[in-house]
Amino acid sequence: MKQQWWHDKIVYQIYPKSFADTTGSGIGDLNGITEHLDYLQELGIDLIWLSPCYPSPMADQGYDISDYRNIHPDFGTLEDFDRLVAEAKKRGIGILMDLVANHCSDEHPWFQAAMKDPKGYYGKYFYIEEGIDGKEPNNWRSYFGGSAWERVPNTDNLYYLHMFHKKQPDLNWENPLLRQEVYDFVNFWFDRGVVGFRIDAITDIKKPPTLRGRNYPPDREDGMVFCKTMLQDAHGIGDFLTELKEKCFAPHQAFTVGEVCGQREEETADYVGEDGYFSSMFDFEVVSEESKDGGEWMKKRFITPQMYRAAMERTQKRMEPIGLIGTVLENHDLPRIANRMLRDEDRTDMAKKMLAVLYLYQKGIPFIYQGQELGMENTFNPNVASMQDVSSHDEYRVCKEAGLSEEEAVRIVNRYSRDNARTPFQWDATANAGFTTGTPWLPVNENYTRINAAAEVADADSVYHFYRRAIALRKNPEYADALVYGVFDSVHFADDNIIAYTRTKGSTKLLVICNFQNKKTSCHVGKASVLLDNYADTCIEAGEMTLRAFEAVVLSVES
Repeated sequence: MKQQWWHDKIVYQIYPKSFADTTGSGIGDLNGITEHLDYLQELGIDLIWLSPCYPSPMADQGYDISDYRNIHPDFGTLEDFDRLVAEAKKRGIGILMDLVANHCSDEHPWFQAAMKDPKGYYGKYFYIEEGIDGKEPNNWRSYFGGSAWERVPNTDNLYYLHMFHKKQPDLNWENPLLRQEVYDFVNFWFDRGVVGFRIDAITDIKKPPTLRGRNYPPDREDGMVFCKTMLQDAHGIGDFLTELKEKCFAPHQAFTVGEVCGQREEETADYVGEDGYFSSMFDFEVVSEESKDGGEWMKKRFITPQMYRAAMERTQKRMEPIGLIGTVLENHDLPRIANRMLRDEDRTDMAKKMLAVLYLYQKGIPFIYQGQELGMENTFNPNVASMQDVSSHDEYRVCKEAGLSEEEAVRIVNRYSRDNARTPFQWDATANAGFTTGTPWLPVNENYTRINAAAEVADADSVYHFYRRAIALRKNPEYADALVYGVFDSVHFADDNIIAYTRTKGSTKLLVICNFQNKKTSCHVGKASVLLDNYADTCIEAGEMTLRAFEAVVLSVES
């Protein structure tokens, strides 16, 4: 593998609206991020990925962009952004922006012009089709529920496509004029000092050659089908992505990570190989396993150690000859990992530390989501109507239509609501967790007095300090080459609740072992020295290791 500057980096995702508020507005801002750069530097972060902070009406919390070349006033100004970039650079940290180019906001000037003249210049920036027999052009269901088509105002039979919310019209990448607009604003941010992008919903930009009348067999009683089904008939996305890379990413030697979903397996190398469209893409194999029996939240499965191991092995085997995957446990679209992988009675600091070891040493580029390093957890909101996550409302409706009781529907929606990841960052035990002096836009998790940065920074045995030590080991010059480029091999012990793997490069061989259960077990490790353990007193006798509940250890073993 040709070595690149980003291969050994640790990325930290920030959801600006919920990170730190310096104005008392109840909404986080860019200056709040700048004020806490030292915290991130101490943690060992190299790159910060900012979720969208562009102007937006916030129908989908910033993923509906009305101006691609500015900062939302709630978050600050372009000058604030420039200061963040400059201060981060002083600390050896690069800034990644979120590239959302499958769709824009219905309040973007392009779309406003298109609605005035649907068949004119800007109408061709979008997918606008005539309906069929007084109904939508096809039976696609949007990601957020309901038809993926919305009637164009003041017309009888014209509809525009929105794979997501109706206020997020899809951009027509078949139009070269639209593509050039995208390249121009991407380069605008490179000129302001960003070092790369996370690319949102990128596989959706390529649609089938015709949309009108392209129906698929319904997958629910509503007669519609999940819009992503269309990817089976969408071919040729590589032409768009090659052009994007050549005109934007390659000239800046940028780090890019794609939200790549539904790609054909044989195309993986095209996306992230040595000459791929992107530097990396996220590992969503576990997320796919959670949803294996259906897309609705009510069918999502709890992540077991066996499920995780199988998903990990598939990803690592697939990626070994290709490149580095983006390893991830949490992001802004997923509930907290402590709730997805740990039962209520097991949600301890020791178990949370085990989860860190589980993924940080796989072959890939680790992503940490804000608060993950503290062990932040899901919250509970009994009033679904007050949830900010737009998709939660559709899933509640789906649960009710399926005949679930009110109590069960509320429980399921709370478990998987994206609000869980978006509650304010818990800085300290003061009012509103030190996030704001005002009223937070989303209620703070009630456990903030117990789980917060101030307390964990002061406690050498905290989840935060364990993440620091774990990151420091990954960067240790003696082991970094093996942990970045070393071969991954899964290791199976007799106890099926142990997840283990090795990373080998030359004479360096590391063995990672995680006891994914709340009881003791044992395994044979041979001659080994301990590099990292979430317990203080590791027990290895005659090559046998006794693993305590949720113990996680990284060993140096004979190659």
